[in-house]
Amino acid sequence: MLTFDPYDREYGLDPYPLYTRLRDEAPVYHNPGMKFWALTRFEDVLNAHRDAKLFSSAGGVTIEGTEASMPFLIVKDQPEHTWSKALVVKLFSRPRMIALDAFIRTRAGELLEALYDKHGPNGEFDFVAEFTVPLPLSVISELLGIPEEYHDEIHHLSNITVSRGPDRDMNAVAMATMRTMQIYMELAADRRANPRDDVVSMLIAEEVQGEDGAKHRLEDHEIAARFLEMGFAGHETVAKAIPNGAMAFHHFPDEHDRLLNDRSLLRNAVDEILRFDPPSQLQGRTTTSDVMLHGVTIPAGEKVMLVTGAATRDPRTFENADRFDVTRPVSDYLSVFFGFGIHKCLGVHLARQEIAVAFDELLTRFPNYRVAPERATRAILSNVRGVATLPITLGERAA
Repeated sequence: MLTFDPYDREYGLDPYPLYTRLRDEAPVYHNPGMKFWALTRFEDVLNAHRDAKLFSSAGGVTIEGTEASMPFLIVKDQPEHTWSKALVVKLFSRPRMIALDAFIRTRAGELLEALYDKHGPNGEFDFVAEFTVPLPLSVISELLGIPEEYHDEIHHLSNITVSRGPDRDMNAVAMATMRTMQIYMELAADRRANPRDDVVSMLIAEEVQGEDGAKHRLEDHEIAARFLEMGFAGHETVAKAIPNGAMAFHHFPDEHDRLLNDRSLLRNAVDEILRFDPPSQLQGRTTTSDVMLHGVTIPAGEKVMLVTGAATRDPRTFENADRFDVTRPVSDYLSVFFGFGIHKCLGVHLARQEIAVAFDELLTRFPNYRVAPERATRAILSNVRGVATLPITLGERAA
């Protein structure tokens, strides 16, 4: 019997054999016990992303949908989504992204050099804890303009929030999330009383006109929620994608050598990393009307999981889909990785840039690095795929 349980350990360790069966045998899958449907073929997933009216985000983007009650952008539909997004889009303006490029490269280099000084060429350490978590945390702090006096605490709280593994303390995660929201709320309240030339003050002062003609501004709790949402999304994607990519290069060493010898392939390699083993595996939607697909009717009001991890390995769209190939042209399909239309991820370019710089700096400084996927650990999560730990040795510094 074909069963899809996103919390099953066997699925969490390697979901791709199950995805093959789902695409072939049940492209519109129903799990009545867990009360969700699943779409796994590329075209179906893409079309669902495109139709935000029929496949609404308002019911939450996970199976449980607990985030639906939060003031997050990802669970807003039009017209509220339009003006809410417009108020934060300036954070990702081209001038800000260009200025951030130099910071990303500098920070990645600093982290790698510090790790080499600490562990040497042959000392093994956890790639996740010591590189792929700190890098995006530093970048998101820089993007959001979080004052330096908050960096250490935000870093500590973020590490708790995004912690993975069998020892994860959910009560500690909840407390860390609440404290992070409190910091952002206090920061917003202070800037409202004492405006400065910074990101928080800019968001407070920003005003846009909605489709109803009314003027809209963000309240303090909404600013805090945006910071929390962007911080988590911006961190989680990159922190998972970099080790996923390192493991892909381990299993396909010819592709490692190809990129090492031709850095012009870097951008495409990043896209292939996101296709081959995407950190975001499932995105939840709720149907607003009945949907007929492949002879099956999904009733209105039902939770539907768009299974990105299955879609990006669909052989109907990708030739030799289970092979990692840094020359594969995949940029046209990025909408499935980062959403489409109104729910397209604001930080898509930033995430790709962070991943690209991470591998560029790693290959330039330590081309003979080695990871040990067989000793990596995983936490089983419903919608995110990545390792909690990954052993690495840097090897000798490049000449």
